[in-house]
Amino acid sequence: MLRDEDRIFTNLYGFDDWRLAGARRRGDWDDTKALMAKGRDWIVEEVKASELRGRGGAGFPTGLKWTFMPKESDGRPAYLVINADEGEPGTCKDREIMRNDPHKLLEGCLLSGLGTGACAAYIYIRGEFHAEAERLDAAIAEAYDAGLLGDNACGSGYDFDIYVHRGAGAYICGEETALIESLEGNKGQPRLKPPFPAAAGLWGCPTTVNNVETIAAVPIILRRGAVWFGGLGRPRNTGTKLFCISGHVNAPCNVEEEMGIPLKRLIEQHAGGVRGGWANLLAVIPGGSSVALIPKSICDTVLMDFDSLAEVKSGLGTAAVIVMDKSTDIVRAIALLARFYMHESCGQCTPCREGCGWMSRMMDRLAVGDAGVEEIDMLLDVSYQVEGHTICALGDAAAWPIQGLIRHFRPELERRIAARQAVRAA
Repeated sequence: MLRDEDRIFTNLYGFDDWRLAGARRRGDWDDTKALMAKGRDWIVEEVKASELRGRGGAGFPTGLKWTFMPKESDGRPAYLVINADEGEPGTCKDREIMRNDPHKLLEGCLLSGLGTGACAAYIYIRGEFHAEAERLDAAIAEAYDAGLLGDNACGSGYDFDIYVHRGAGAYICGEETALIESLEGNKGQPRLKPPFPAAAGLWGCPTTVNNVETIAAVPIILRRGAVWFGGLGRPRNTGTKLFCISGHVNAPCNVEEEMGIPLKRLIEQHAGGVRGGWANLLAVIPGGSSVALIPKSICDTVLMDFDSLAEVKSGLGTAAVIVMDKSTDIVRAIALLARFYMHESCGQCTPCREGCGWMSRMMDRLAVGDAGVEEIDMLLDVSYQVEGHTICALGDAAAWPIQGLIRHFRPELERRIAARQAVRAA
């Protein structure tokens, strides 16, 4: 169990003051100038050594991503973009950081901006997050008034600005290039890569896009050191993680825990256990709606980190743990997710535009058993035609839940089909 002294998000539940005074009491903005004085290269190398991986879902090494930014400017400004869109069903961690610990994010923006050579940060926040956006605006105003941002930020000689941009609520804008398109005032559609954002991102300038939780963790990594952060969790899966536990548990919650914690312990220690007891567990979606579900037999022993979940053909994603007990209509649940992805597809790629609609309609039929047994394999084949054949990962996100359902609950699909056919025969 994570020790209190190793927690990064010390005001996750909003029990303390979220303003600058409260943030400083908790250690934020503590001699930030001294960290900045160590220079860009030191910041990047320390984050690389910590093995911090992106907390937005993909899990790409953060320090490595920063090295893609050009070391010398060719005359274009560079930008840092913070993905605060958080539209993944089941995920509710970034909004808690912005609501209750906004200065942690702002300090992270400043230090990460220096590490990437950026002159400004844009926080792209989901349009529905009214209270969170207001808190961010107020915290930014406090930081400017205290000389922590703007010209000569923290007295370091480095000029850095932060802007909050409200999106319009499109899930696709959680993809970094679609986010950039939206930030520029265009329709939120992913771009073809290359060029990657580090070469030509926001307004054609070098850009790094990172998630809120990722950036908010940077200041404490630099203060306490990469060795401390790397000592938490497991190799290649270091540090702490915010887990969002929802569904059929006795006490749904957000909690910060060490990477690699067993899923069973996470649910029982922090969420009050599965409703009706662990034996009543049917399945868990471990990383938000875009990853494959895992049945109880896997949940008994699996660890909550990127590599462990990949080994069981699922993923950590955003670490949004959606618990489903035996009262769940598992086929209907996945059908609802399929409908969500059909609705949120931007329509740019044919496999996603046509495939998501086809898979959703097929799942609606399977939910009531109105199909033939051979159509299960047809659905699986279509999901593989969508997966990996689109510009962004939305097609994968639509395919994986369906693949997980067929992999682990094929007998239930066949049972429904047989029951429907029996009724028709009668």
